[in-house]
Amino acid sequence: MNHAHEVQDELREPARRLRRTIPDVLSGYSAMHHAAMEDGALSSATKELIALAIAVTRECDGCVASHARGAARHGVTEAEVAEAMGVAILMNGGPGTVWGPRALDAFLEYAPAEQTGPAAGSATEAAGASGTPT
Repeated sequence: MNHAHEVQDELREPARRLRRTIPDVLSGYSAMHHAAMEDGALSSATKELIALAIAVTRECDGCVASHARGAARHGVTEAEVAEAMGVAILMNGGPGTVWGPRALDAFLEYAPAEQTGPAAGSATEAAGASGTPT
C-alpha cells in the first residue's frame, strides 16, 4: 500500500480548486515555502527532516507525504529519517510512536534504493499489528 501517494492523489484536486478560489493566499504561501526551504545556513535536506518531524508532531498526513517526498528528493537517507523520527517520538510521546513509522514508510515510498538501508522493510510492519511499536 502506498499511503503517502494516495494522500497526495486525494488532495490534488481539492487543492487545485482552492488555489483557483484564493490564488493570492496560496501564491504567498508557496513563495514563503520556497524561501524557507532553500539552502542557507541549513541545507534543504536538513530542512526537509525538520519539516517531516513537525508533520509528525502535527499529525498531518498531507504534510508527511509532502516532506517525505522532499526528503527523498534531497538525498536524505533512511537512517537520517529514522533518527529524526526518534527525536519526534521523544518530543511527542505515544503519538510519535504512531506517526513516526508512518513518516518513515512515506519516505520509503519516494526514496530510491540507494537511500534506504539493506533491510528496508515497511516501518509499520516493525510497529506490530496495533500500529504502535512493540
